[in-house]
Amino acid sequence: MLTFFGLPNFQRDRLPPLCVSIGVFDGLHLGHREVVSAGIRDARDSGIPCAALTFDRHPLALLRPEQAPPMLCSLGERLRLLEGMGVDMGVVIPFERKFASQSPDEFLGSVLRESLNAQRVVVGHDFRFGRHRVGDAAWLSERIPTRIVPPVELDGERVSSSRIRTMIGAGDVEGAARLLGRRFSIEGFVVPGNRLGTTLGVPTANLSPIEGIALPSNGIYAGVATVEGEVFPAAVSVGDRPTVAGAGFAIEAHLVDYGGGSLYGKAMRLEFARRLRNEERFDTTDAMVVQMRRDIEEVRHVLEDVHA
Repeated sequence: MLTFFGLPNFQRDRLPPLCVSIGVFDGLHLGHREVVSAGIRDARDSGIPCAALTFDRHPLALLRPEQAPPMLCSLGERLRLLEGMGVDMGVVIPFERKFASQSPDEFLGSVLRESLNAQRVVVGHDFRFGRHRVGDAAWLSERIPTRIVPPVELDGERVSSSRIRTMIGAGDVEGAARLLGRRFSIEGFVVPGNRLGTTLGVPTANLSPIEGIALPSNGIYAGVATVEGEVFPAAVSVGDRPTVAGAGFAIEAHLVDYGGGSLYGKAMRLEFARRLRNEERFDTTDAMVVQMRRDIEEVRHVLEDVHA
C-alpha cells in the first residue's frame, strides 16, 4: 500500500482517479471495515484504485481534548490493517487547526478533488466534516458520487467504537474481539522493571504502551505476544500489583516457552484473548508464584493452537 502522511504532493494529472473511503477508523471494527470494503468493491467495479483517508488522531483530541476517547489501535496498526484489506493508497492527514477550520466546500474542493482526484467517495451513515461539523454524507452525495454505508449490527446492536471501549474497560476482551473482527491488542516497547519475576522464576516483560490507546481493566489475561516476528502465548497482568508493596501500575507479560535473551527495548504487541481472573493480593510471594504458574497452564490450554 502506498502511504502518504499529509496530502499527496502530486500534480493532479499524475494521480489516477480514486475511490476514497473516509473515516477516523478508530480500531477498524466491523463497521469501519464495511466502509473500507465498500470502497474497495466500488473501486474494483470502476477499474480505479481505492484509497483510505484517515487522520493521525481522533478529532476530539484537538477540538475538545478533555472528551477525547482512547484509541482502539495505534496508527501503525490501522495502516497495517488497511493494507491487509487490499487498500491501494493510505492517506493520513494531520488533524490540525487549519484543516479543522475548512468549510465543507473547501474539503471537497482542495482535499478530495484537487489533492486526491476523487471520483467516488464512500462514508459511513454518521459521517460529519467541515468547520463545526456542518457537512454530512447527504451534502457530499449531492456533489460527488457517494456511497453511504449503513450501520453494522451484531446481536441486534450497532457496532461502535464506544461500545467496544466499554467492553475493553470491563475486561470483556472476547466480546470486543467479536466487534473488532480480531483480538484487541496494544503495542509498545519493553522497559526495565524490578526483575522480581526473574527472581521468582517467572520472568515477565514490562510493556510501556503507546500513549492514548485504550487499556483493558485490571486483571490477568491469556494473550498472544509478538516480538520481532515471533509469536508466543502469554500470561498478561494488567494492574497495580497489590502483592508487591509500592510496585504501581504495570502491564507485564510472561511469554510462555520463551527461550531468548533480554527483551529490553524491543517492540512488542500483546493481543488479549480471554480474561482469566481478577487481580489479587496474596499473603506471600510463594502463594503468588503458585497462582502465576496456574495462570500459565491455563494460558497454554486457552492458546494451545496459537502457533497453528
